Amino acid sequence: MLRTFLAIDLPGSVRPALAQVQEELRRCGADVRWVPVGNIHLTLKFFGEIAEARVEPLCAAAGEVAARQASFRLQLTGAGAFPSLKNPRVVWMGVGGDLPVVGALHRQLEAAFEALGFPREGRPFAPHLTLGRVKSPRGRERLTDCLSRLVDPETPPFPVSEIILYRSILSPQGATYVPLKVITLGG
Repeated sequence: MLRTFLAIDLPGSVRPALAQVQEELRRCGADVRWVPVGNIHLTLKFFGEIAEARVEPLCAAAGEVAARQASFRLQLTGAGAFPSLKNPRVVWMGVGGDLPVVGALHRQLEAAFEALGFPREGRPFAPHLTLGRVKSPRGRERLTDCLSRLVDPETPPFPVSEIILYRSILSPQGATYVPLKVITLGG
């Protein structure tokens, strides 16, 4: 069994800005498990544990959708928290740019994967980059205050020309993401 997800990877050019945001938030002293900067990505679909035999059909379905989608541009925007700033459990960085395109791509992928027996996500799609997960209430108020005062990073838009199916290998040291298939956008 392979723990898998489909995602948009980020160019190295935006990772220093993400590291800077994490560092500012880390100084607040909240009890947060920060995602290593190299692991930050935009998840399109989390599949969970799947049999290895399902990888190829998933890649084929994603490839058919991707072939119809031209490349697009995204940009980092402000930070926030799910489910809310007052009760943060997941700290995230927002993305802007061609969001209608990302939303349409996500809907088409969901339909293709549903046809393969993977149920659609129950929540509305909210494109974001997970920066960290709150482990306990310690320092939550300071974290909320830091998030509300955080200045949006100034980074140029970046092109998205591929999506990647990853395997996630969990260990006590954290997750390691191994690309299983890089799927190029068409058009």
